[in-house]
Amino acid sequence: MLQNIRDNSRGWIAKTIIGLIVMLMAFTGFEAIVTGTSNRNNAAKVNGDTITLNELGQAVEMQRRQLLQQLGRDFDASLLDEKLLREASLKGLIDRKLLLQGARDAGFAFSQPALDQVILKTPEFQTEGRFDPARFDQVIRQMGYTRLQFRQMLEEEMLIGQLRAGLGASSFVTEDQARAFASLERQTRDFASIVIKADSAATKVSDEDVKSYYDEHAAEFMSPEQVVLEYVQLDKDSLFDSVDVTDEELQPLYQSEIANLSEQRQAAHILIEGDDDAAKKKIEEIKARIDAGEDFAALAKEFSQDPGSAANGGDLGYAGQGVYDPAFEEALYALKPDQVSQPVHTAFGWHLIKLLGVQGAEVPSFDSLKEKLARDYKAQQVEQRFVELSKQLEDAAFEASDLAQPAQELGLKVQVTEPFGREGGASGITANRQVLQAAFSPEVLEDGNNSSTIELDPSTVVVIRAKQHLKPEQLPLEQVAESIRGHLQQERASAAAKAEGERLLAAAKAGENPRKDWAVQEAVTRSQEGVEPKVLQALFRMPKPESKDAPSFAGVVLNNGDYVVLRLDGVSVPEAALSEQELGMYRNFLASREGQQDFAAYRKQLEAKADIDRF
Repeated sequence: MLQNIRDNSRGWIAKTIIGLIVMLMAFTGFEAIVTGTSNRNNAAKVNGDTITLNELGQAVEMQRRQLLQQLGRDFDASLLDEKLLREASLKGLIDRKLLLQGARDAGFAFSQPALDQVILKTPEFQTEGRFDPARFDQVIRQMGYTRLQFRQMLEEEMLIGQLRAGLGASSFVTEDQARAFASLERQTRDFASIVIKADSAATKVSDEDVKSYYDEHAAEFMSPEQVVLEYVQLDKDSLFDSVDVTDEELQPLYQSEIANLSEQRQAAHILIEGDDDAAKKKIEEIKARIDAGEDFAALAKEFSQDPGSAANGGDLGYAGQGVYDPAFEEALYALKPDQVSQPVHTAFGWHLIKLLGVQGAEVPSFDSLKEKLARDYKAQQVEQRFVELSKQLEDAAFEASDLAQPAQELGLKVQVTEPFGREGGASGITANRQVLQAAFSPEVLEDGNNSSTIELDPSTVVVIRAKQHLKPEQLPLEQVAESIRGHLQQERASAAAKAEGERLLAAAKAGENPRKDWAVQEAVTRSQEGVEPKVLQALFRMPKPESKDAPSFAGVVLNNGDYVVLRLDGVSVPEAALSEQELGMYRNFLASREGQQDFAAYRKQLEAKADIDRF
């Protein structure tokens, strides 16, 4: 085969192909090739700004975590549709990019000192009410961010928040609009109703009717297509017991662990914003007063322009290296306890820095960390072994004609599922979306092949094989007769109730009054308890009666088949005047709703005008 290819490459076929390639390049140019290569690591471009595949992967993972948190720990993560998750995440990133571009074009900005204060005051980053750098690092690491990435993300969120607030605050609602809305919202209605019951028990259905319906709808009474699977399952957790670890193997991990420990310094500062001579002169004057013996904390409360720390005497709490601006950090680490620095200039302005305290790194003993280190070491070894065995399982399943051989090679057990249809089973692997797709694929179901490895979750993979294919068959009449009878009874009872209700409705509209058993209710609100939602919806859509003696009429079919005839007798609006507080609440509600609509319209406008490429 290879020799034939080599031989033909020198013949007329190869020359023709090469000629076509040359012509293709002449028509399309090299730009398409270069562009395709340059976009290999990108998911999209929005007005020239790129969204990388790494960003998309991170967004997908974050959305998956949020969904799993909302759905609860018992939810099967494999039921999440990866394609939909990816599409939704990409759309969210594109919307975010458009809003950031809009915010920057509109001149919105968020200062770095303000960003610092947001981080320092975030409860999730605090321990006992004070900012904890270690806690901060732990939380953002769990989110998948470095410090720089998190600050950038947070700044972007603040900019989008400013844009949203700016559009929302610009929404305007007049007093007349608020009063008109309040009038509708507070409106009550007096009505009467008659309910025509759909009594299925009183409806007779003959055996001939059941048989006729069965014959006419034969396709509806088929047994579901089902499959029985054989499968082998590889669990990561089962590998832990097979990993042994010695103290010598843990020593490098221990040394790495304690090498990351560093001392924490408690700093306080006085900030005067600005780069001009006036700001510098002001900070020098404050320094002179400190040198003369005045209290640093008192001066910070009086003069510092850092709103987050001024009230606390400039105290910034304990932090390790890498938290502050480089110039600020260099000055801080050159100080001795209770010493105050000379004026230090950063991008935020001029600072005076005082070192309040130093906490040395507490180095834990090897024995105290041994259990954790052993667990981490085993996890690393198991992860590597799991990857190797997963690949071995896939190769063995591909080469084998059944699952017995792969199971024997890896010491696994061949298991069998209960029959299940295309909608999946209630639990276990038959409820997994990827298993369902593989089970009913032509390769597995028709060709009788083993599947490739399927990841149920990060710790479990399976290989499946169709053991039995149960094709749809006609269900016997005896098995479905009662369900058909019940369906026909309900259908006919509902039709009879509707016919009677419409007859009564027509008579009422004509001015006749064949029934005296109207159930009357007065002053019913839009959210009245004890009234069917469908009835309320129909009631408040009915036109206002022309007069007391000329009510409005309507009919509505309920979900259970009952028919309700409605008579609207009157519409009332409370006479009590709105207080200023109530009027304000209605105006705020309407303005908020208008703001949300304006923001949504603005976002659509940005998208309509944008140049968006998805790769």
